Amino acid sequence: MRKIVHRHLGKVVAGAAIAVAGTAVMIGITLPGSAGADESGGSLGAGGTARQAEQDGQGGAVRPGVVERAPAEGEKGKGRDPLTDDETKRVEQLAVNRQLFDSSENVEGARGPQRVGVDLAEPETAELDDPNAPRRADVTFYDYKDDTLVTKTVNLDTGKVEGTGVQHGVQPPISRDEMTEAAKLLIADPLGAGLKADFKDATGKELTSPDQLVLNSMVYRATPGAQPAVLASCGEHRCVRLFPKAKNGPWIDSRDLVIDLSTRKVGKLG
Repeated sequence: MRKIVHRHLGKVVAGAAIAVAGTAVMIGITLPGSAGADESGGSLGAGGTARQAEQDGQGGAVRPGVVERAPAEGEKGKGRDPLTDDETKRVEQLAVNRQLFDSSENVEGARGPQRVGVDLAEPETAELDDPNAPRRADVTFYDYKDDTLVTKTVNLDTGKVEGTGVQHGVQPPISRDEMTEAAKLLIADPLGAGLKADFKDATGKELTSPDQLVLNSMVYRATPGAQPAVLASCGEHRCVRLFPKAKNGPWIDSRDLVIDLSTRKVGKLG
């Protein structure tokens, strides 16, 4: 008979079958292992940001960042083919000019916007029947300095940014780097004690790093009166609920904890 451990956060779900059949149905998300988990999560450590905060080896101070030059075109797709890896890397760098880089802030609090995603853009109406229509990409960033979503449309043929959109209160799926930071904040917070206790019960090891977890996530939006004051701005702020799994181990139920990445605070739902 499978053993289910009960602690501060609830149960450690023993086995992927229980996690998929129970938790996924109950919370209405796709968990890693039950389907492709790349969409907003999966294993940590993959993916990248427009600029990673670098620390020196002694003082831990954030070094000044630079805007990298766009790489050579590399492999190119055609028509409505998915973006190639080369195209994705190129448009990410084309989309970030000096002004955007200097005026924005990523999830770690360093200069530069937080990359959220890159997608092939829909063709213009007049180009729908044109087999030679230019390929464009929408590059999405989140600016933690003022909680705005910035979308840049880049023409892959010319390398030029053809449009910029700025939105408030719009929350796309959480990126892998944002999940990593959310897990760091949760592990370091007193409210993460239950997660760490359940992890130790399940694995016999101390939980000290997000690298020990496989994560999926869900954006959390505040509902009037339904959460503590520390989470009341979620929706305007970028907030996340994590669904952690010990690597090669069980799922751990932490659905009652929410991390506000904009304020770097953790709250518990009643």
